[in-house]
Amino acid sequence: MKSSREYWPRWAETLRHYQLNKLTASLLEAGSPLALLGAQALYFGRGLIENDQLTALANTLEEETEARAFASFLTHQEQASL
Repeated sequence: MKSSREYWPRWAETLRHYQLNKLTASLLEAGSPLALLGAQALYFGRGLIENDQLTALANTLEEETEARAFASFLTHQEQASL
């Protein structure tokens, strides 16, 4: 399986496409308990859908430092595109 960070540019592009990048970054920077709940939901769903990206997303959401690093990545991507 790839490192979670290898998926970040793709996730960032998708979030930017739907204009959810700022909202996502804000929620992740706040250390929202929703991130942990989302990770647990993704782990639960692995029994139904086995997907490396979903596992990587769950890992990112579960670890607070990774979630904040992804939020920072989103913020810097936004600033770079301006």
